[in-house]
Amino acid sequence: MCGICGELTFESGGSVRADVLISMRDRLVHRGPDDEGLFVAPGGRVGLGFRRLRIIDLSAAANQPMPNEDGTVRVVYNGEIYNFRELRAELEGKGHRFRSHADTEVLVHLYEERGPDFVEAIDGMFAIALWDERAGRLVLARDRAGKKPLFYYRDGRHLVFGSEIKALFAHPDVPVRIDESTIPGFFVRGYVQHPDTLYHGVRQVDPATAVVVELDGRLAERTYWRLEFSEASASPRSSRAEGTERVRQLVTEAVSRRLVSDVPLGAFLSGGIDSTVVVGLMSRLTGTPVKTFSIGFEGDAAYDETAAARRVAERFGADHTEFRVRPSAVELVDRLIWHHDGPFGDSSAIPTYLVSELTRQHVTVVLTGDGGDEVFAGYLRFAAALAAERVPRAIGPLLRAGLQALPSAPNERHLFARARRFAKFMNAPLLERVDRWNSLFQDDVNEILQPDVLRAASGAAATAAEPPSSRLSALNQMLAVNFATYLPGDLLVKTDRCTMANSLEARCPFLDTALLEYVAGIPDAWKLDGRRTKAILRDAFSDLIPSEVDRRPKTGFGVPLDAWFRGELRDYARDVLLGSSARLRTYLRADAVQRLVDAHLGGGANHGQRLWVLICFERWLQQLPSWAA
Repeated sequence: MCGICGELTFESGGSVRADVLISMRDRLVHRGPDDEGLFVAPGGRVGLGFRRLRIIDLSAAANQPMPNEDGTVRVVYNGEIYNFRELRAELEGKGHRFRSHADTEVLVHLYEERGPDFVEAIDGMFAIALWDERAGRLVLARDRAGKKPLFYYRDGRHLVFGSEIKALFAHPDVPVRIDESTIPGFFVRGYVQHPDTLYHGVRQVDPATAVVVELDGRLAERTYWRLEFSEASASPRSSRAEGTERVRQLVTEAVSRRLVSDVPLGAFLSGGIDSTVVVGLMSRLTGTPVKTFSIGFEGDAAYDETAAARRVAERFGADHTEFRVRPSAVELVDRLIWHHDGPFGDSSAIPTYLVSELTRQHVTVVLTGDGGDEVFAGYLRFAAALAAERVPRAIGPLLRAGLQALPSAPNERHLFARARRFAKFMNAPLLERVDRWNSLFQDDVNEILQPDVLRAASGAAATAAEPPSSRLSALNQMLAVNFATYLPGDLLVKTDRCTMANSLEARCPFLDTALLEYVAGIPDAWKLDGRRTKAILRDAFSDLIPSEVDRRPKTGFGVPLDAWFRGELRDYARDVLLGSSARLRTYLRADAVQRLVDAHLGGGANHGQRLWVLICFERWLQQLPSWAA
């Protein structure tokens, strides 16, 4: 795990500045506190910067930028290559000589053999920048799921890139300007959908994409992989029993590949299905107590999974550590904004950051259960969407009217709140229905934004993703959209930024390429069997999953913001959002913000998540001038 950055100048007489590269590089010190590297090409047209977190081959021989034998190819990269040993054996058989035992060195020799197509052979999580001196080209690439970030700014004179946007802003020629057209989409989802960002001219390299940039500034993008879901009419490729055994094999292999490390390793443990499977496999594969870490919340049992995690840890004889969060954790807001390069709407970044901070005191690498819901259809909204497909449309208005008679829900996880959310959008088209259920501001987003912002957006708030093929089943359509949007835009961003902020590497076995490709092709009922989510995963590991874990309803990694903002954080919310110095009025209607705050504090509605988004937005606006300076 590392931080990378660099610059390519398109002007024949231009030259990158080492001091600027160093400034960019050192904005990423949290991603790589163990070492640093710098390379400026002989002609000065390109420079690469690197911060290292030592994971595999702890020697100086594994430092980056990593050259090939004659120095004509240089690479900086962030991530882990899980098939590097197989690739290394293949390359050594073709005469390539290695000077280290690091996975990084495989990349330069693989490029020599295959050119820009080298990324297709890599199985892992990665963001890569590779300079080819002979061809005069820079190659940027990201992994298939989008686990590792890579941003760039390009104008007529140069291209500047980095693992995080803050590295780009350390370059004097990269402007810090808000792109107002992305603000509505941010308030709908809590994040900006790739390849856009909140900043003019700053873009993300898309997941599963390689970008080739020539010396004259020409840029070509190529998607080198797509997750192909089976069509609704496709026949099963095997029996369910065979499929169950295959899932067990693939998950076990995925966990095993992620145990390669020259530094201490552990796991996040929530007490849910996914993390239980990961920890159970780690325990069996290593034969030693697994170091596990969990987090809970004081004052609201609906958001506390520490007891369940503790029981799982005891079952597997884990060396378990837990941490409990109080409302004062919201003091992290400015730190989270800095590490996310702007406001981030998913409030579970609070516990993710804190559990990462706790974990880093004990280990350097952690395995997570991220991706299990995306792969095996674990989200409740998937089952709800399919249920809504079977309900006559005339029932919707009757259900909404009946639910109004019920008491107010204390939080958004309460059954009454979920029922009202279901009824509100149950008659919407399938993908819009799921998008609305998972959104922060819904059909009322236009009411809170200033007219100028709405005009700049030109409908951007309604755009979710390219629609999947109509030949897919309803479930696979939802899974395809979720994999392309929520996974790389929210879940993986949160995990990467919060772990790397604490110099901790996170590995996700459920996003293993072979596992993704297999499960995308199995029948719907093997994943979502009636109301039973993750059916085939539960069956495959019935010997590892305790019955109480199997029976537990899904809760998710949330934060009790509704209670916090009515309690200890009541005055904080008012001061930040309604104070005379609030800057969000440039983009948001002050009267609409006032109504949201009053409704929540008065108990008339649960707007805790919305208030969190508004607070992050306001605090970002207040910090931004110092970022530009």
